[in-house]
Amino acid sequence: MTSTGNGDPPHQAGTVGVEGLENAVDVLRALDYRQGGAFCRDAVHVVKTVSLLLHWGTVPGALRARLLTVLADLHNLLGWTEFDIGRRAPAKIRFDRALGLATEAANDNLVANIRYRLARLALHHHDVEGGLGHLRQGQAAARRSGSRRAQAILTVNEAWALAMTGDEKSALACLARTESQFDGMDTWTTARPWEAFFGTTDMAAMRGTVLTELARTVAPRHSDDAIDRLRDAIGGYGAEMSRSLALTRIMLAQNYALQGDFDEAVRTGTEAVDLARGLGSTRTKDRLAPLAELLRGHGADAGSRDLLDRIDGYRATPVAEAADRRQ
Repeated sequence: MTSTGNGDPPHQAGTVGVEGLENAVDVLRALDYRQGGAFCRDAVHVVKTVSLLLHWGTVPGALRARLLTVLADLHNLLGWTEFDIGRRAPAKIRFDRALGLATEAANDNLVANIRYRLARLALHHHDVEGGLGHLRQGQAAARRSGSRRAQAILTVNEAWALAMTGDEKSALACLARTESQFDGMDTWTTARPWEAFFGTTDMAAMRGTVLTELARTVAPRHSDDAIDRLRDAIGGYGAEMSRSLALTRIMLAQNYALQGDFDEAVRTGTEAVDLARGLGSTRTKDRLAPLAELLRGHGADAGSRDLLDRIDGYRATPVAEAADRRQ
């Protein structure tokens, strides 16, 4: 990829240049997983470069779909980071832009992933019907793409959405369907970058997530299995997935509280808050709400009161301040 050297837009795209842009997106994605959405603002500069190439540059026909995919993936990542820092409307705009570009590139695998992320945005804001709509459209795209990994991602998130409604039978049936899909993981093709997060550890976390939701909406009896699955996930996450680790610890603490084991809830919840404080994410703040509610119902316990104070203090801290502490 070349430029005029005086600030003018780049005018030619080649294979090496496109590979460099793809690698830049991978770096930004890894940063998002490790530190949260407030740390990925550099992605805007890559969006500008790709957009200029597509609009003003010379792009060989064989590379155009690949460059469109890079731009779609970038908007998909930026939508996720907007979601992670609590900006719902900008996130939706980014995801919609990504969806249009992925469709133009005829990349059904990426379309499926964008639908998954649109669903997660909807579910986070308690729009279960909207979330299920995106998940089912995503499943159709995943089938067209032939990606069994994408199908499993969408199916297990459908189980989560159904658990949010308290539909125990349908949620467990959907989870069993995912288990069946996951049994063939060894035969899956190499993951595309946007879906590579989903492996054994994330599957354990999603099993635990579905069961945690059923423990909350249906009956606490689901907490025993949820705790086992969440412990498995915690053992698999490393520092490169700090946000996922924090979210998983939050759910584990919630399950201990649902069982009435507030000593373990406080210990695990404290670990979760300590980790979450270093992340640029509002999702960790929002996902602490059910745990905080359970702690308030157990206010006579000094440890519970102390953790509740820590949670309230953390949730009141702007995301930008957390990001500044890590830079």
